Amino acid sequence: MGSCLLKALAFVLSALWLFSELALAKHAGITRHYKFNIKLQNVTRLCQTKSILTVNGQFPGPQIIAREGDTVLVKVVNHVTNNVTLHWHGVRQLSSGWADGPAYITQCPIQTGQSYVYNFTITGQRGTLFWHAHISWLRVTLHGPIVILPKKGVRYPFPLPHKEVPIIFGEWWKADTETIINQALQIGGAPNVSDAFTINGLPGPLYNCSAKDTFKLKVKPGKTYLLRLINAALNDELFFSIANHSLTVVEADAVYVKPFKTSTVLITPGQTTNVLLKTNHHTPNATFLIAARPYATGPGAFDNTTTAGILEYHQPSSSSNTKKNIKLALLKPTLPVFNDTTFATNFSKKLRSLATSKFPANVPKTVDKRFFFTVGLGLSPCFQNKTCQGPNNTRLAATINNVSFVQPNTALLQAHFFKQSKGVYTTDFPANPPVKFNYTGTPPTNIMVNNGTKVLVLRFNTSVELVMQDTSIIGAESHPLHLHGFNFFVVGQGFGNYDPKKDPAKFNLVDPAERNTVGVPSGGWVAIRFLADNPGVWFMHCHLEVHTSWGLKMAWIVMDGKHPSQKLPPPPPDLPKC
Repeated sequence: MGSCLLKALAFVLSALWLFSELALAKHAGITRHYKFNIKLQNVTRLCQTKSILTVNGQFPGPQIIAREGDTVLVKVVNHVTNNVTLHWHGVRQLSSGWADGPAYITQCPIQTGQSYVYNFTITGQRGTLFWHAHISWLRVTLHGPIVILPKKGVRYPFPLPHKEVPIIFGEWWKADTETIINQALQIGGAPNVSDAFTINGLPGPLYNCSAKDTFKLKVKPGKTYLLRLINAALNDELFFSIANHSLTVVEADAVYVKPFKTSTVLITPGQTTNVLLKTNHHTPNATFLIAARPYATGPGAFDNTTTAGILEYHQPSSSSNTKKNIKLALLKPTLPVFNDTTFATNFSKKLRSLATSKFPANVPKTVDKRFFFTVGLGLSPCFQNKTCQGPNNTRLAATINNVSFVQPNTALLQAHFFKQSKGVYTTDFPANPPVKFNYTGTPPTNIMVNNGTKVLVLRFNTSVELVMQDTSIIGAESHPLHLHGFNFFVVGQGFGNYDPKKDPAKFNLVDPAERNTVGVPSGGWVAIRFLADNPGVWFMHCHLEVHTSWGLKMAWIVMDGKHPSQKLPPPPPDLPKC
């Protein structure tokens, strides 16, 4: 009897231990290990073969899957001659600034033959994000999805899909992209535009000799599919649509939104959007084109082509023999015209946070610091004894508050952490434009830019309101701005010049969209709020790579808080050296 009792007690204790372990695992998360080998791979697109940078030989790169609360360790080994860094776009990086990845901002790049382990925990996020290279233009082929599932046992706030499919939009050049941007920076002109857009690395049937390189989405009738849309293109915002099907937007930038139906999605580089696709109840006698093409507002040339995939319904086996020889009709979607700013504006206004008790929208209601940034283009003098392609022998440049960011040779985060900022950066980034002018009207006579490595310093837990104003210098243009280390709330947007007296009254402080990348409207402004609760150095830049190359970028330094959990830990021992 005694031994039976002991056995029963041992069983109960082990069950309790197992239950507590499971409960702990459910909340604490697990550690997931990935190994990324950066290596060259020959790839053929548009009838031409070229050698591209890949992770593990894959293009697009491998998917990272984790649950909310998991720790992710990615060992990146560089087997190529290029210096490389990777950025985990949209991951909050709470107390893990050393793993954020932008070159010369949070780390020096990983050099040939070297490796670095990116180590971060996913806190309070679920949905779709992506990873990409964050140095020069290498993200053109170095990118892949990050899928963050809810904690075990936690459901989506929308119907469980039959299947989940990542759809990554990319851009393809026949020529070497590093050569393209380096030449453009030398001569001061705009770089050549891409030759094609891609869906999951494939251009599709509308391009020369690319019918075989077409993404196909095979679906069953009467099912719901979750499409995880990612815009990894370098320089183009995109309209996306599927012929004769409507989409329900349920999440943007890994934050759930109030669901809304649309036939077309606008997605800028750096943004992710989850949509539900409900298929027809009966197999139709047709296939459907999936298409994406650019939304372009600026004065420069752009790749005015369309990438396409095909949505195919699974044919029931009984009818497959009779229908095998019948060519199904191919239906095409109607996409907005390339400069449809009205559609772009209306689409972005539909994005609203759930703002429920379970998924609150914690918008800062009071503001400690207000900033007003102009974003746009300008000119720089040509290099000595050189000829440049800009007006009157100048170079094209891009600025925030007329400061064109100069990339340092030492990572800003290291200089900040070790208090060695002298000669690396200054803390005098202007909080407002140095010269007031009619931002969306006639430009000032002097449009030459200032250059510098300037940052803004914020005390820990400062609530920030930032208004970003497009300028019509050289030409009004939509700019997708991405902030590292934070999500922010898009509290307002409008056209023309921001009016600090009238416009704040219209701000949405109830259920604004929570994002990491937002389009500053062409000829307009956008207002965002965020809480600076993450110590470190955080990059903010235009996600059009050409504008980043021209200097449309800056950095915020968020100081340590008082408590140990509010301080940035020291760098890991394998942090790359410059």
